Amino acid sequence: MRPGGAANVAWNLISLGCRPDLVGVVGRDGQASQVRSLLREKGISTGHLVTDSSRVTTEKIRIVAHNQQVVRADFESGGAVSGRTLSRLKAAALEGIAGSGAVVISDYGKGVVAMPLMETVREACAGRNVPVIIDPKEGRFELYRGAFALTPNLKEAGGFYNMKIRTAGELETVGRSLLEDLEAHAVLITRGEEGMTLFEEGKSPRHFPTRASEVYDVTGAGDTVISVFAAAIAAGASIYDSIELANSAAGIVVRELGTATVTVDELAGSFAG
Repeated sequence: MRPGGAANVAWNLISLGCRPDLVGVVGRDGQASQVRSLLREKGISTGHLVTDSSRVTTEKIRIVAHNQQVVRADFESGGAVSGRTLSRLKAAALEGIAGSGAVVISDYGKGVVAMPLMETVREACAGRNVPVIIDPKEGRFELYRGAFALTPNLKEAGGFYNMKIRTAGELETVGRSLLEDLEAHAVLITRGEEGMTLFEEGKSPRHFPTRASEVYDVTGAGDTVISVFAAAIAAGASIYDSIELANSAAGIVVRELGTATVTVDELAGSFAG
């Protein structure tokens, strides 16, 4: 059992020596107890997890054979949170934002990341000059406007425009469109074995080749990318150095089976020599 979703982002952050404040929703079930136990084992606070007895805790069961995933079974609630749960979620988010160096939004489309919450987060972060970095779900333009950075993968980026990116020209068209339509400071499109491409206003696209020497499993690699990128930005690194660190971290975790994290020593070691 391993933490997934936004909990995997928190796990990655704490592995880097950060102090993540995890905000999210779980059900009142055995899976929620397991999540809390896993988080406590890893030193991650569960104080801002909101319990909603009308929902099930998201669970993904992966069937693996010969180190390859064969099939995955998901158990989840997809409806938007509302009422008392939403009020508690907003309060938890505001508490988490206070004193933070960056905010990461992991949108898995399960009903937690919705306009009422995003408006609260956006206003609080703007007032404190805290960068908002988003791992988006395709097609949900209205939720992400004004973010410091978005980190969609190739499929998600194309999905915003109902297209499949096949060429360098299509990649640039989508990247620049996302930058403009979402009024973002930066869009970083992760491309698996092809590395990453950064789009910024008024600048040519900047490509970062993959640093992975071998790939066993890309599960959770996007979580590692956004975690390391956000941690570096929060620590005052430039956007380019932050991406170099995130790119190297992704090259480390894809060698592992299932969700994995990277430590500071591993990251430093990847630049040795």
